Amino acid sequence: EVDFWIIPIIQGFVQIEELVVNYSESSDDEKSSPETPPQESTCVDDIHPTFLVALISRRSRHRAGMRYKRRGVDKNGNVANYVETEQLIHVHNHTLSFVQTRGSVPVFWSQVGYRYNPRPRLDKSENETVSCFRAHFEEQLKNYKKQVIINLVDQTGREKIIGDAYLKQVLLYNNANLTYVSFDFHEHW
Repeated sequence: EVDFWIIPIIQGFVQIEELVVNYSESSDDEKSSPETPPQESTCVDDIHPTFLVALISRRSRHRAGMRYKRRGVDKNGNVANYVETEQLIHVHNHTLSFVQTRGSVPVFWSQVGYRYNPRPRLDKSENETVSCFRAHFEEQLKNYKKQVIINLVDQTGREKIIGDAYLKQVLLYNNANLTYVSFDFHEHW
């Protein structure tokens, strides 16, 4: 009876755009050249198909907070600053979806102090983290079936302690539906 009064809202971003893609490999000059043989007439949509593209980002209401002030996982498996982004593409009566999630490394860690980029520290032991890490990824796998984890923390600098703890938890969890990739973008600048 109260559904009429409930307004569904998200904290996030939505954008929908219509795009036209030209697949033709020939230049405009070649198309207008007198030597170019006439083309067989085709449907305009085949020459310049129209795509409807939607981008939707939804931020979780659990553990939202300022960067450097809210980090890691909580006792329920919620990670700080978790965002789910879905890209939808609709073309020729087909809709494709790609979902990407991001959030803080799901171990108990923090950064204290007010200076820029304070040193991270682990707040709980490996054993205290196991159940919360498991809760986080059980929810992820329930929602998405399989996950590719891309660990973006610095593997050699001050964040190494967090990256090592993350990898250790993945190995302890040992789930065939998780693929772990470490990508240190600092090496690719």
